[in-house]
Amino acid sequence: MAVSFRQPTDDDPERIAGWTDSPASLLQWAGPVFSFPFDAAQLRDHLGEIEDSGPTHRAYAAAADGRLVGYLELADIDRENRSARVARVIVDPAERGNSYGTAMVREIVRIGFDELGLHRIGLRVFDFNEVAIGCYETVGFVQEGVLRDVRRHGEEYWSLVTMSYLETERPSDE
Repeated sequence: MAVSFRQPTDDDPERIAGWTDSPASLLQWAGPVFSFPFDAAQLRDHLGEIEDSGPTHRAYAAAADGRLVGYLELADIDRENRSARVARVIVDPAERGNSYGTAMVREIVRIGFDELGLHRIGLRVFDFNEVAIGCYETVGFVQEGVLRDVRRHGEEYWSLVTMSYLETERPSDE
């Protein structure tokens, strides 16, 4: 499945806000950045902050066949250390299972290594999100460790798996 990235438009936050239907799904997607109930205004404010942050953070809307299918960010872009972090990866629930998530992660890795000249791209994902972990491993990310009980949701604590992909780990045919 091919996806292309573009800058989020003024219409995208309304659609993306509808992709999270519970406090748990919002925390899983965005961490503690937003509050539930999530709305387009919160995402618009966040996008404004990204724009103000300069070259250290980028937001991407993912499109397939001209329609919005996902959203993700490349955060903590550190030119000196040639590293960054993939953040807030979400696929439209109606489009899940169509490999868009994998295509999006492949594209952000390509951008990171080929366009930004990064050496390391990291990410964090909740340990129970086996689908996302499988996606990241398929693309080439390697598990590094676990941040135990790092987020609280209700009376539960959730752990985060840290993963990374180094430019030296890329197959030579990419």
